[in-house]
Amino acid sequence: MCIAIPGKISKIIDENKAEVDFGGVFRDVNLDLLGGASEINVGDHVLVHVGYAISVITEEEARLTAEAFEELLAANEEFDREIEDLKTESREVGA
Repeated sequence: MCIAIPGKISKIIDENKAEVDFGGVFRDVNLDLLGGASEINVGDHVLVHVGYAISVITEEEARLTAEAFEELLAANEEFDREIEDLKTESREVGA
């Protein structure tokens, strides 16, 4: 399983590379797996895995994927808080 992050093409750099906006964080991304810059337009949404654009997606797919990541991050933060609470309770009981 791989995790691909949605981003939006903000600038074509050359035939093999574009700048992609990941919610305000900009990174250069390789376009070879999509056929190069001739197959991509500024404003397109792509999924990026380890620096390579692997798929063109719709704006809706990008939004839904980003929302799913946000939900996962929030759940992970809640889980971390619960673990810390359990550790604290365990120390208090053992003291």
